[in-house]
Amino acid sequence: MPDFFAPCPRGLEAVLHNDLETLHAQNVRSVEGGVHFTGDWALCYRANLESRIASRILWRVKETTYRTEQDIYQAVFDLQWQRWFDVTHTIRVNTTAIRCPLKSLEFITLLVKDAVCDRFRAHCNERPSVDTLSPDVRIHVFIEDDKLMLYLDTSGDALFKRGVRSHTNIAPIRENLAAGILRLAGWQPGTPLLDPMCGSGTFLIEAAQMSLNIQPGVRRSFAFEKLKNFDAPLWGKMREQAIAAQLPVKPLELYGSDLFGDALQTAKRNLDEAGLSECVELKQANILEISAPAEHGTLVANLPYGERMGELDELAELYPKLGDALKKKFGGWTAYLFTADKAILKLMRLSPSKRTPLFNGAIECRLLEYKIVSGSNRPTPKIVK
Repeated sequence: MPDFFAPCPRGLEAVLHNDLETLHAQNVRSVEGGVHFTGDWALCYRANLESRIASRILWRVKETTYRTEQDIYQAVFDLQWQRWFDVTHTIRVNTTAIRCPLKSLEFITLLVKDAVCDRFRAHCNERPSVDTLSPDVRIHVFIEDDKLMLYLDTSGDALFKRGVRSHTNIAPIRENLAAGILRLAGWQPGTPLLDPMCGSGTFLIEAAQMSLNIQPGVRRSFAFEKLKNFDAPLWGKMREQAIAAQLPVKPLELYGSDLFGDALQTAKRNLDEAGLSECVELKQANILEISAPAEHGTLVANLPYGERMGELDELAELYPKLGDALKKKFGGWTAYLFTADKAILKLMRLSPSKRTPLFNGAIECRLLEYKIVSGSNRPTPKIVK
Protein backbone atom coordinates (compact mmCIF):
# COMPACT_ATOMS: atom_id res chain seq x y z
CA MET A 1 0.00 0.00 0.00
CA PRO A 2 1.32 3.50 -0.78
CA ASP A 3 2.86 5.61 1.98
CA PHE A 4 1.76 9.23 2.29
CA PHE A 5 2.67 12.32 4.27
CA ALA A 6 0.26 15.17 4.96
CA PRO A 7 1.96 18.41 6.07
CA CYS A 8 -0.17 20.86 8.05
CA PRO A 9 0.21 24.07 10.07
CA ARG A 10 2.30 23.35 13.17
CA GLY A 11 0.04 22.85 16.15
CA LEU A 12 -2.71 21.08 14.20
CA GLU A 13 -1.03 17.67 13.91
CA ALA A 14 -3.37 16.00 16.44
CA VAL A 15 -6.47 17.30 14.66
CA LEU A 16 -5.21 16.01 11.31
CA HIS A 17 -4.21 12.69 12.90
CA ASN A 18 -7.78 12.17 14.12
CA ASP A 19 -9.23 13.12 10.74
CA LEU A 20 -7.05 10.60 8.90
CA GLU A 21 -7.99 7.86 11.34
CA THR A 22 -11.65 8.71 10.72
CA LEU A 23 -10.98 8.19 7.01
CA HIS A 24 -9.58 4.71 7.91
CA ALA A 25 -5.96 5.55 7.15
CA GLN A 26 -3.49 3.01 8.51
CA ASN A 27 -0.18 3.39 10.35
CA VAL A 28 -1.07 6.97 11.23
CA ARG A 29 1.90 8.69 12.88
CA SER A 30 2.21 12.36 13.80
CA VAL A 31 5.46 14.29 13.59
CA GLU A 32 6.14 17.99 13.92
CA GLY A 33 4.51 19.69 10.94
CA GLY A 34 2.45 16.79 9.62
CA VAL A 35 1.21 13.21 9.71
CA HIS A 36 2.49 10.03 8.02
CA PHE A 37 -0.04 7.38 6.98
CA THR A 38 -0.65 4.53 4.57
CA GLY A 39 -3.71 3.70 2.50
CA ASP A 40 -4.99 2.95 -0.97
CA TRP A 41 -5.51 5.46 -3.76
CA ALA A 42 -9.17 5.90 -2.85
CA LEU A 43 -7.98 7.18 0.54
CA CYS A 44 -5.55 9.55 -1.18
CA TYR A 45 -8.39 10.98 -3.29
CA ARG A 46 -10.67 11.28 -0.26
CA ALA A 47 -8.02 12.97 1.89
CA ASN A 48 -7.48 15.56 -0.84
CA LEU A 49 -11.22 16.07 -1.20
CA GLU A 50 -12.19 16.19 2.47
CA SER A 51 -9.24 17.31 4.59
CA ARG A 52 -9.70 20.82 5.92
CA ILE A 53 -6.42 20.67 7.86
CA ALA A 54 -3.77 19.18 5.56
CA SER A 55 -1.69 21.48 3.37
CA ARG A 56 -0.93 18.74 0.82
CA ILE A 57 -1.06 14.97 0.42
CA LEU A 58 2.38 13.75 -0.61
CA TRP A 59 3.04 10.23 -1.95
CA ARG A 60 6.38 8.87 -0.73
CA VAL A 61 8.12 7.16 -3.64
CA LYS A 62 11.52 6.54 -2.00
CA GLU A 63 13.25 6.63 1.38
CA THR A 64 16.97 5.90 1.62
CA THR A 65 20.26 7.14 3.05
CA TYR A 66 22.99 9.07 1.25
CA ARG A 67 26.50 10.39 1.80
CA THR A 68 27.24 12.53 -1.26
CA GLU A 69 25.44 14.53 -3.92
CA GLN A 70 26.12 11.68 -6.34
CA ASP A 71 24.21 9.31 -4.03
CA ILE A 72 21.18 11.60 -4.27
CA TYR A 73 21.43 11.80 -8.05
CA GLN A 74 21.62 8.02 -8.36
CA ALA A 75 18.71 7.44 -5.96
CA VAL A 76 16.51 9.74 -8.04
CA PHE A 77 17.71 8.41 -11.39
CA ASP A 78 16.97 4.81 -10.34
CA LEU A 79 13.24 5.57 -9.93
CA GLN A 80 11.00 4.85 -12.91
CA TRP A 81 9.41 8.30 -13.13
CA GLN A 82 8.04 7.51 -16.59
CA ARG A 83 5.69 4.97 -14.99
CA TRP A 84 4.06 7.70 -12.90
CA PHE A 85 3.63 10.65 -15.25
CA ASP A 86 4.10 11.55 -18.89
CA VAL A 87 7.13 13.35 -20.34
CA THR A 88 4.78 16.05 -21.67
CA HIS A 89 3.96 17.12 -18.10
CA THR A 90 5.92 20.01 -16.61
CA ILE A 91 7.76 19.53 -13.33
CA ARG A 92 9.00 21.49 -10.35
CA VAL A 93 11.34 20.32 -7.57
CA ASN A 94 11.08 21.64 -4.00
CA THR A 95 13.81 20.83 -1.46
CA THR A 96 13.67 21.22 2.31
CA ALA A 97 16.22 19.97 4.82
CA ILE A 98 17.00 19.63 8.52
CA ARG A 99 20.66 19.31 9.54
CA CYS A 100 21.75 18.61 5.98
CA PRO A 101 25.56 18.16 5.79
CA LEU A 102 25.66 19.17 2.12
CA LYS A 103 26.45 22.75 1.24
CA SER A 104 23.75 23.88 -1.19
CA LEU A 105 20.05 23.03 -1.28
CA GLU A 106 19.80 24.87 -4.59
CA PHE A 107 22.37 22.49 -6.05
CA ILE A 108 20.45 19.47 -4.70
CA THR A 109 17.25 20.81 -6.30
CA LEU A 110 19.08 21.14 -9.63
CA LEU A 111 20.59 17.67 -9.20
CA VAL A 112 17.18 16.05 -8.60
CA LYS A 113 15.68 17.85 -11.60
CA ASP A 114 18.56 16.64 -13.79
CA ALA A 115 18.19 13.06 -12.53
CA VAL A 116 14.46 13.01 -13.33
CA CYS A 117 15.04 14.50 -16.77
CA ASP A 118 17.95 12.13 -17.48
CA ARG A 119 15.75 9.17 -16.56
CA PHE A 120 13.10 10.27 -19.05
CA ARG A 121 15.72 10.89 -21.73
CA ALA A 122 17.14 7.40 -21.21
CA HIS A 123 13.67 5.89 -21.48
CA CYS A 124 12.04 7.85 -24.30
CA ASN A 125 14.71 10.20 -25.63
CA GLU A 126 12.76 13.20 -24.37
CA ARG A 127 12.79 15.19 -21.16
CA PRO A 128 10.02 17.03 -19.29
CA SER A 129 10.09 20.82 -19.10
CA VAL A 130 10.39 22.78 -15.88
CA ASP A 131 7.61 25.15 -14.80
CA THR A 132 8.21 26.79 -11.42
CA LEU A 133 4.92 28.71 -11.38
CA SER A 134 2.22 26.23 -12.39
CA PRO A 135 3.73 22.76 -12.84
CA ASP A 136 1.75 19.64 -13.65
CA VAL A 137 3.89 17.57 -11.26
CA ARG A 138 5.61 18.70 -8.07
CA ILE A 139 8.48 16.60 -6.71
CA HIS A 140 9.33 17.19 -3.04
CA VAL A 141 12.75 16.34 -1.64
CA PHE A 142 13.15 16.14 2.14
CA ILE A 143 16.54 15.60 3.76
CA GLU A 144 17.10 14.99 7.47
CA ASP A 145 20.69 14.27 8.50
CA ASP A 146 21.70 11.38 6.21
CA LYS A 147 18.13 10.38 5.30
CA LEU A 148 16.62 11.19 1.90
CA MET A 149 12.88 11.08 1.18
CA LEU A 150 11.30 11.72 -2.21
CA TYR A 151 7.62 12.53 -2.66
CA LEU A 152 5.21 13.11 -5.54
CA ASP A 153 2.62 15.76 -4.70
CA THR A 154 -0.91 14.42 -5.28
CA SER A 155 -2.56 17.77 -4.48
CA GLY A 156 -1.05 20.30 -6.89
CA ASP A 157 -2.01 23.68 -5.50
CA ALA A 158 -1.93 23.68 -1.70
CA LEU A 159 -5.13 22.31 -0.17
CA PHE A 160 -5.89 25.57 1.62
CA LYS A 161 -6.70 26.90 -1.85
CA ARG A 162 -10.30 25.72 -1.82
CA GLY A 163 -11.22 27.08 -5.21
CA VAL A 164 -13.46 29.58 -3.37
CA ARG A 165 -11.82 32.64 -1.83
CA SER A 166 -9.98 34.87 -4.26
CA HIS A 167 -9.83 38.19 -2.38
CA THR A 168 -7.69 38.80 0.71
CA ASN A 169 -6.86 41.60 3.11
CA ILE A 170 -3.57 42.64 4.71
CA ALA A 171 -3.39 39.98 7.43
CA PRO A 172 -5.15 36.94 6.00
CA ILE A 173 -5.34 33.59 7.73
CA ARG A 174 -5.09 30.48 5.58
CA GLU A 175 -8.18 28.35 5.26
CA ASN A 176 -6.71 25.20 6.81
CA LEU A 177 -5.46 27.15 9.83
CA ALA A 178 -8.88 28.78 10.23
CA ALA A 179 -10.58 25.38 10.02
CA GLY A 180 -8.13 24.01 12.59
CA ILE A 181 -8.86 26.86 14.97
CA LEU A 182 -12.59 26.17 14.69
CA ARG A 183 -11.90 22.52 15.46
CA LEU A 184 -9.68 23.35 18.44
CA ALA A 185 -12.42 25.67 19.68
CA GLY A 186 -14.82 22.73 19.65
CA TRP A 187 -17.23 24.71 17.47
CA GLN A 188 -20.00 22.60 15.98
CA PRO A 189 -22.47 23.49 13.20
CA GLY A 190 -25.63 24.85 14.78
CA THR A 191 -23.74 26.79 17.46
CA PRO A 192 -23.83 30.57 16.96
CA LEU A 193 -20.46 31.82 15.70
CA LEU A 194 -19.26 35.42 15.63
CA ASP A 195 -16.08 36.75 14.02
CA PRO A 196 -15.95 40.44 15.04
CA MET A 197 -12.77 41.11 13.02
CA CYS A 198 -13.76 39.02 10.03
CA GLY A 199 -11.43 40.52 7.42
CA SER A 200 -11.92 38.57 4.19
CA GLY A 201 -14.31 36.15 5.90
CA THR A 202 -12.19 32.99 6.11
CA PHE A 203 -13.57 31.72 9.44
CA LEU A 204 -17.12 32.35 8.27
CA ILE A 205 -16.68 30.59 4.91
CA GLU A 206 -15.11 27.55 6.57
CA ALA A 207 -17.92 27.43 9.15
CA ALA A 208 -20.60 27.74 6.45
CA GLN A 209 -19.03 24.93 4.43
CA MET A 210 -18.85 22.72 7.52
CA SER A 211 -22.49 23.49 8.33
CA LEU A 212 -23.68 22.57 4.83
CA ASN A 213 -21.40 19.52 4.48
CA ILE A 214 -19.54 21.11 1.56
CA GLN A 215 -16.23 19.33 1.15
CA PRO A 216 -13.31 21.77 0.83
CA GLY A 217 -11.91 20.23 -2.37
CA VAL A 218 -15.15 19.73 -4.27
CA ARG A 219 -14.66 22.79 -6.50
CA ARG A 220 -11.03 22.31 -7.53
CA SER A 221 -8.72 19.98 -9.44
CA PHE A 222 -5.80 17.93 -8.12
CA ALA A 223 -2.41 16.76 -9.34
CA PHE A 224 -3.37 13.09 -8.90
CA GLU A 225 -5.63 13.54 -11.94
CA LYS A 226 -2.46 13.84 -14.05
CA LEU A 227 -0.76 10.67 -12.77
CA LYS A 228 -0.81 7.58 -14.99
CA ASN A 229 -2.54 5.49 -12.31
CA PHE A 230 -5.46 7.95 -12.02
CA ASP A 231 -8.78 6.14 -11.62
CA ALA A 232 -11.17 8.61 -13.28
CA PRO A 233 -14.40 6.58 -12.66
CA LEU A 234 -13.56 6.20 -8.94
CA TRP A 235 -12.79 9.91 -8.57
CA GLY A 236 -15.89 10.93 -10.54
CA LYS A 237 -18.13 8.79 -8.32
CA MET A 238 -16.50 10.11 -5.14
CA ARG A 239 -16.96 13.72 -6.22
CA GLU A 240 -20.59 13.13 -7.30
CA GLN A 241 -21.37 11.58 -3.91
CA ALA A 242 -19.82 14.58 -2.14
CA ILE A 243 -21.95 16.99 -4.16
CA ALA A 244 -25.12 14.94 -3.52
CA ALA A 245 -24.44 15.00 0.25
CA GLN A 246 -24.35 18.82 0.43
CA LEU A 247 -27.18 20.52 2.31
CA PRO A 248 -29.24 23.35 0.79
CA VAL A 249 -27.94 26.87 1.35
CA LYS A 250 -29.93 28.62 4.09
CA PRO A 251 -29.48 31.30 6.76
CA LEU A 252 -27.21 30.09 9.56
CA GLU A 253 -26.26 31.54 12.93
CA LEU A 254 -22.99 32.85 11.53
CA TYR A 255 -22.16 36.49 12.16
CA GLY A 256 -19.30 38.64 10.93
CA SER A 257 -18.32 42.25 11.48
CA ASP A 258 -15.32 44.45 10.88
CA LEU A 259 -14.37 48.02 11.66
CA PHE A 260 -13.32 48.64 8.06
CA GLY A 261 -15.81 48.83 5.24
CA ASP A 262 -13.35 47.64 2.61
CA ALA A 263 -12.68 44.48 4.63
CA LEU A 264 -16.39 43.84 4.88
CA GLN A 265 -16.78 44.28 1.12
CA THR A 266 -14.02 41.73 0.60
CA ALA A 267 -15.79 39.25 2.88
CA LYS A 268 -19.05 39.86 1.03
CA ARG A 269 -17.42 39.25 -2.35
CA ASN A 270 -15.86 36.02 -1.13
CA LEU A 271 -19.15 34.78 0.32
CA ASP A 272 -20.92 35.71 -2.92
CA GLU A 273 -18.43 33.79 -5.04
CA ALA A 274 -18.70 30.77 -2.73
CA GLY A 275 -22.49 30.91 -3.01
CA LEU A 276 -22.77 31.33 0.77
CA SER A 277 -24.00 34.93 1.21
CA GLU A 278 -27.36 33.73 2.51
CA CYS A 279 -25.63 31.83 5.33
CA VAL A 280 -23.85 34.75 7.02
CA GLU A 281 -24.99 38.05 8.52
CA LEU A 282 -22.42 40.82 8.02
CA LYS A 283 -22.29 44.34 9.42
CA GLN A 284 -19.73 47.09 9.86
CA ALA A 285 -18.99 47.60 13.54
CA ASN A 286 -16.26 48.21 16.10
CA ILE A 287 -15.42 45.09 18.10
CA LEU A 288 -15.60 47.20 21.27
CA GLU A 289 -19.18 48.25 20.57
CA ILE A 290 -20.96 45.17 19.23
CA SER A 291 -23.33 43.03 21.31
CA ALA A 292 -23.68 39.27 21.38
CA PRO A 293 -26.06 38.09 18.61
CA ALA A 294 -27.29 35.17 20.75
CA GLU A 295 -27.40 34.13 24.41
CA HIS A 296 -24.45 31.79 24.00
CA GLY A 297 -22.01 30.89 21.28
CA THR A 298 -18.42 30.95 20.09
CA LEU A 299 -16.49 34.12 19.29
CA VAL A 300 -13.35 33.68 17.21
CA ALA A 301 -11.00 36.41 16.05
CA ASN A 302 -7.64 36.71 14.33
CA LEU A 303 -6.37 39.68 16.31
CA PRO A 304 -4.47 42.41 14.46
CA TYR A 305 -0.74 42.16 14.07
CA GLY A 306 1.22 45.37 14.63
CA GLU A 307 1.50 46.11 10.93
CA ARG A 308 -2.26 45.98 10.44
CA MET A 309 -3.42 48.42 13.09
CA GLY A 310 -0.41 50.57 13.78
CA GLU A 311 2.07 50.64 16.58
CA LEU A 312 2.24 48.33 19.57
CA ASP A 313 0.95 51.02 21.91
CA GLU A 314 -2.34 51.07 19.98
CA LEU A 315 -2.68 47.34 20.55
CA ALA A 316 -1.77 47.79 24.20
CA GLU A 317 -4.67 50.24 24.43
CA LEU A 318 -7.04 47.85 22.62
CA TYR A 319 -6.54 44.76 24.80
CA PRO A 320 -7.94 45.98 28.15
CA LYS A 321 -10.90 47.58 26.34
CA LEU A 322 -11.51 44.30 24.52
CA GLY A 323 -11.44 42.40 27.80
CA ASP A 324 -13.98 44.82 29.29
CA ALA A 325 -16.24 44.56 26.22
CA LEU A 326 -16.23 40.77 26.37
CA LYS A 327 -17.09 40.78 30.08
CA LYS A 328 -19.93 43.28 29.67
CA LYS A 329 -21.58 41.94 26.51
CA PHE A 330 -20.60 38.30 26.00
CA GLY A 331 -21.44 36.49 29.25
CA GLY A 332 -22.19 32.87 28.40
CA TRP A 333 -19.94 32.89 25.33
CA THR A 334 -16.52 31.36 24.82
CA ALA A 335 -14.00 33.54 23.00
CA TYR A 336 -11.02 32.21 21.05
CA LEU A 337 -8.46 34.87 20.23
CA PHE A 338 -5.63 34.05 17.83
CA THR A 339 -2.60 36.28 18.28
CA ALA A 340 1.17 36.50 17.94
CA ASP A 341 1.38 39.22 20.60
CA LYS A 342 2.33 37.90 24.05
CA ALA A 343 1.52 41.26 25.63
CA ILE A 344 -2.18 40.39 25.45
CA LEU A 345 -1.79 37.94 28.35
CA LYS A 346 -1.03 40.77 30.76
CA LEU A 347 -3.16 43.50 29.23
CA MET A 348 -6.51 41.75 28.58
CA ARG A 349 -7.41 41.63 32.29
CA LEU A 350 -8.92 38.20 31.65
CA SER A 351 -7.32 34.87 32.42
CA PRO A 352 -7.31 32.39 29.51
CA SER A 353 -8.56 28.92 30.40
CA LYS A 354 -6.41 27.42 27.67
CA ARG A 355 -3.39 28.46 25.60
CA THR A 356 -2.67 26.46 22.46
CA PRO A 357 0.57 27.10 20.53
CA LEU A 358 0.00 27.41 16.76
CA PHE A 359 2.01 28.72 13.85
CA ASN A 360 0.72 31.06 11.14
CA GLY A 361 3.37 30.21 8.57
CA ALA A 362 6.64 30.87 10.39
CA ILE A 363 5.04 33.16 12.99
CA GLU A 364 4.59 31.61 16.43
CA CYS A 365 1.12 32.39 17.78
CA ARG A 366 -1.26 31.36 20.56
CA LEU A 367 -4.93 30.45 20.48
CA LEU A 368 -6.30 31.78 23.76
CA GLU A 369 -9.57 30.46 25.16
CA TYR A 370 -11.65 32.73 27.39
CA LYS A 371 -14.83 31.44 29.02
CA ILE A 372 -16.73 34.66 29.54
CA VAL A 373 -18.75 35.26 32.67
CA SER A 374 -20.28 38.57 33.67
CA GLY A 375 -17.81 40.63 35.64
CA SER A 376 -14.12 39.95 35.96
CA ASN A 377 -12.43 36.56 35.73
CA ARG A 378 -9.73 37.93 37.97
CA PRO A 379 -10.16 39.32 41.51
CA THR A 380 -9.71 43.04 41.89
CA PRO A 381 -6.32 43.71 43.47
CA LYS A 382 -6.38 45.28 46.92
CA ILE A 383 -4.94 48.77 47.16
CA VAL A 384 -2.39 49.01 49.93
CA LYS A 385 -2.28 52.45 51.50
